[in-house]
Amino acid sequence: MACLPAPVLAQQFSPPGSTKVFIDELTWMEIRDRQQAGTRTVIIGTAGQEQKGPHMVDGEHRYVLEHTTARIARTLGDALVAPIITYVPEGSWDPPRGHMTKPGTITLPEERFVELLLHAGRSLKAGGFTTVIYIGDSGGNQSGMQKAATQLNTEWQGSARALFIGDYYTKAGDDMRAYLQGKGYTPADIGSHAGMLDTSELLYVNPKLVRKERLAPNGGGRDSGVSGDPTKASAEIGAELLKIKIDNALNQIKTLRAGGSR
Repeated sequence: MACLPAPVLAQQFSPPGSTKVFIDELTWMEIRDRQQAGTRTVIIGTAGQEQKGPHMVDGEHRYVLEHTTARIARTLGDALVAPIITYVPEGSWDPPRGHMTKPGTITLPEERFVELLLHAGRSLKAGGFTTVIYIGDSGGNQSGMQKAATQLNTEWQGSARALFIGDYYTKAGDDMRAYLQGKGYTPADIGSHAGMLDTSELLYVNPKLVRKERLAPNGGGRDSGVSGDPTKASAEIGAELLKIKIDNALNQIKTLRAGGSR
C-alpha cells in the first residue's frame, strides 16, 4: 500500500512545521508582511452545516475544506485562506424539507448567502487582497458564489478580481464518480449524499469524526439521510478523491489567472 500524507486533524489548521495559511491563525501585521511579500490572493471556502447520515458529523464539509483550501493555498504559494463559511443554503425550514428535516442542519436563504459572500469579499479587498477566490464544497453553494463573483468583478472594475472555482465541485464530482466506476464501483455504491465520496474524504481527513459502528448501506434505512454505501469507503479512496478536487481547483485557478475563461 502506498504511503499517504498525514491527515489533517480537527481543529488543527496548520500542522507543526507547515506554513500558516489561515488568516485567523495570523496577526494583522503578519498578514500585512505576507502581502508585502506578494501574497495578495485569498480563498473564501463555503462549506455547510448539514446532516451526513448516522455515521458522520454534520461539519464534514468544513473539515474537508480546511484540508483542501490549505493544500491549494500552499501550492499556489501566494494565497491565504479566510475562515470557512458554514452557514449556507440548505433548503427550507417552513416547512422543513431535505436536510432541514434532520436536527443540526442550519440554512441561510440564497440572497443572504450572496450578501455574506459580497461583504466578505469587499472586506478582504479593503484589507489589501487583490484576488478573492470562491470555492464551495456543497452543491447548494455554487450559484451563490458565481453570483457574488460576477457582481464583485462588475463593482471593482479591474481594481481587484473575484474568481469562482466551480471545477472544484462540479467537474471534480463527475471525475470522482468516473474514477470510482473505473475501480468497479456502481452508481448505487457511490450514491449522491453521505455515501462513498463524503465518507472516504472524511476518513482520510479525520477518521475520528466517522462513527464506524454506524456504517451501513444507505445508512441502514430509508430515512437515514444517506444515499450510497459508505461501508465501501476508505481513507485510501479519500486521498485520491481529495487530490481530484484539489487538482481541478488548481487547474482552473491557473487558467483564470492566465486570462482564460473557464
